[in-house]
Amino acid sequence: MTSLFVDQLTVIDFSYLHNERGLLGESWLVDCELAGELNDEGMLFDFGHVKKTIKNFIDDFADHKLIVATSTPGLELNRQDEGAINIQWQHQKRYLNTTAPAEAFLFLDAPAVTIEVLAAEMEQELLKILPNNVAGVKLNLYCESIQGAFYHYSHGLKKHDGNCQRIAHGHRSPIQIFIDNQRNQTLEKQWAETFTDIYIGTREDITKDSETADDRISFNYHAPQGEFSLTINRDQVYLIETDSTVEWISDHIAKTIHGSYPQSRVKVKAFEGYRKGSISEY
Repeated sequence: MTSLFVDQLTVIDFSYLHNERGLLGESWLVDCELAGELNDEGMLFDFGHVKKTIKNFIDDFADHKLIVATSTPGLELNRQDEGAINIQWQHQKRYLNTTAPAEAFLFLDAPAVTIEVLAAEMEQELLKILPNNVAGVKLNLYCESIQGAFYHYSHGLKKHDGNCQRIAHGHRSPIQIFIDNQRNQTLEKQWAETFTDIYIGTREDITKDSETADDRISFNYHAPQGEFSLTINRDQVYLIETDSTVEWISDHIAKTIHGSYPQSRVKVKAFEGYRKGSISEY
C-alpha cells in the first residue's frame, strides 16, 4: 500500500462553542495523507485533484462556520422556518444566542469540539467522495506555532458576498506592533489581552433594545445568505465604529496607539488567521 501526503493543504478559520470560554475564534492548519493502491496512471490520487476535491471539501465542510458539539452542556438547538437554526447556550456566567442560516453551522455529535472529533468526522465524509483505490484518509489538524502575542477573535462581515458574512466565525491571530520601527512586545501583549476570546462587533449592528443592557449585547444584520443575529456577554465584546475587516481592525489599533505616541511612527501588522492580514501605519 502506498501513501500520498500534502502538508498545509488548507487552513480552517472558524469559531466554535467552547464549554468554558464561550465563543472562540480559531485557525487550524490541515495536513492530509491518503493511503491505497496505485491507479492505471501510476498514481494514488492526482495532486491537482487533491487541491480541488479535498481542499474544497474541507473548506465547504468547516471553514468560516460556527462549530457546535451537540452534547455541549446547557445547549438548546432549534430549527426554524426557511432553514434557519437557533442555538442558545448558557454555562455559569457565559451566554450565547445566535440565529443564522443552516450553512453557517457545523454540528458534531460529541460533548466538545476538539481537533480529534473534527478530523475524524471529515475523514469519514471524505472517503465517500474519493476514488475506490483510496482506502484511507488521515487529516492532521493543528495550530500554528506562534512566537509572541496572539488572540482569538470572532466577527461577521455583513457586506461580504462570501462566507465571511456569517456572524460568528473567527481566527487565531498573531499581532506585531512597531514604534519608530522597533518591535514593542509590551503593546503586543496588551492588545492580545484586550482581544482575548473576543467578539469584535460593529456598533451600527447593535440592536436598539440591547444598547443599554448591563450584561449582554445583541447584534443583527441582513446579508446575502440571510438574516443573522447574535447575543453574547458584553464583557466578551469589543466595539468598533467600522466593519470588522482585518483592514479596519489594524487601522483601529494603529490609530488608538498613535494617540498615546503622537510623536512616533506607529505600525501595526494584524493577522487574520495564518500568514495573511493587514498593515496600518500612522
